[in-house]
Amino acid sequence: MPGTSTSKTSEAPETAGTVTSSELLSVVASRELAARRTVFAGIGLPTLATELAHLTVAPRIEVVYESGVCGAHPSHLPETIADAVLISGAEAVLSMPALFGCVLQGGHIDVGFLGAAQIDRWGNLNTSVIGDWENPSVRLPGSGGGIEVMANSREVFVVMRRHNPRSFTETLDFCTTPGPDRALAEGIRPLGVGVTRVITELGILAREGVGEELRLTAVHPGVTVEQVKEATGWDLQVANRVETVEPPSAAELRLLREDVDPGRVYLR
Repeated sequence: MPGTSTSKTSEAPETAGTVTSSELLSVVASRELAARRTVFAGIGLPTLATELAHLTVAPRIEVVYESGVCGAHPSHLPETIADAVLISGAEAVLSMPALFGCVLQGGHIDVGFLGAAQIDRWGNLNTSVIGDWENPSVRLPGSGGGIEVMANSREVFVVMRRHNPRSFTETLDFCTTPGPDRALAEGIRPLGVGVTRVITELGILAREGVGEELRLTAVHPGVTVEQVKEATGWDLQVANRVETVEPPSAAELRLLREDVDPGRVYLR
């Protein structure tokens, strides 16, 4: 169920030259934050998306960082979740027990932003290993607070730079962060509905919540439904109506490049 902001209007928006993958993903993700209030965001693309949303579709949005900083007002983009620029002028800096025990488990987060190396059709995520657990080809950072974010945010957005059958896989090499469907099967009842949006270089996958698979709801200009299906490692469901995502407008790109990240901390 992509927001109406992603579909084409009768008049093509003005664009501004070449758009990078980081800019595309940040702009599209920012639009999906319309009407959201609190976001648990990591550093990188989630930070770009939330800052742009604050300047466009969600002026009242509040970002909560995994370091415990709430209501940050940084003078420039933070480079880590513990960057001092986040703390100066912040509304609050919470302890880890308060952040996870009260804010997250208390159900106060509208959207949790997560990344992943792999995702399956139900929105379960792998951020631990690629290959065999005992002898992996790649060892990844692991969960961090991902399990708490998945279980307790009202919904979760995932931004993935690569859309291919290895990343969008039938079976995860390791399940680091189970979605609510898998958790319920184990007798655990999470607060949230899990992953509802996956924004990729090819388009947008979405689902309403528990019991539904991710389905293709929108593609970027020039991308076909068949291309997305071929790049997905399972038999991807397709919405009855697949929208075409509006390309980033000149205004969105100007804000992103000149106001959000003029120092190119994350844009590349």
